[in-house]
Amino acid sequence: MDILVMNIKHPNKIPVAVYDTKPYDRQYFKNAQASDSMEWTFFDFRLSKQTAGTVAGHSVVCIFVNDRVDKECLELLHENGVKHIALRCAGFNNVDLDSAKDFGIQVTRVPAYSPHAVAEHTVALLLTLNRHIHRAHYRVREQNFSLNGLIGFDVFGKTVGIVGTGKIGKLVAQIFRGFGATVLAFDPYPQHEWAREHSLQYVGQDELLSQSDIISLHMPLTHDTLHFFNSTTFS
Repeated sequence: MDILVMNIKHPNKIPVAVYDTKPYDRQYFKNAQASDSMEWTFFDFRLSKQTAGTVAGHSVVCIFVNDRVDKECLELLHENGVKHIALRCAGFNNVDLDSAKDFGIQVTRVPAYSPHAVAEHTVALLLTLNRHIHRAHYRVREQNFSLNGLIGFDVFGKTVGIVGTGKIGKLVAQIFRGFGATVLAFDPYPQHEWAREHSLQYVGQDELLSQSDIISLHMPLTHDTLHFFNSTTFS
C-alpha cells in the first residue's frame, strides 16, 4: 500500500489525523482558520481497523465517506487516546455510533452541503443518462459521429417522482417544474404549502412509483429506507 503522510508540526496544538485526503483537502485544511489551533497529519489512505494503528499520537481523527469506523476500529482508536471523530460529510452510516458512545468518543458531522449544488448535479446526471452524453463523448474522441443509440427523450411533459422532499429534494422538484414536467412527491412529512406554491402534488408511494417516468431519490439511509427499491417496488 502506498502511503502519503504530510505532517505539519507545531507545539501546543491539537493533533488531528486526517484520512482519505486529496490535494485539495490538504490545501483547504492548511488555509483554514482552525490551523491556528490544530496540528494536521494527512494520510491518503482510508481509516479502518487495518490502518487504525497510524492514529497513535492524535486525539482527533477526521474522516470521509469511505472510511470504515466499526467497533473494532473504534476500540483501537480508543486505546490510542482518540476523543473525537469529525466527519467531513453529512452522512454517518460508516460510523458505529453506539460503540463510539460506549468508548466515550464524540462524533460530529457536516450539517449540510450546498443543497443547490447537489440538486443541480442530480439533474445534470439525469440529462447525461437521458441524452447519452457520456457515450457520445467517447464516440467523438474516436471520430465516430453516429447518432445510433444516442436518442433520448424530452423531460418536458414527463412525470417526475421525487422521493423525499427535504432541502435537496425540494430544489430538484422545482428544477424539474422549470422543465415543464409534472412533479409528484412522496414524503412521510408532506409540506403542502410548498407543494401548492410550486404546482406539484404529494401522492402515496405506490402511485408515485406507478405514475412516474423518472424517479429521483433524496432520503437518508435508515432502517426504513434501506433497500427502498426491491422486488416489490421495482415491479
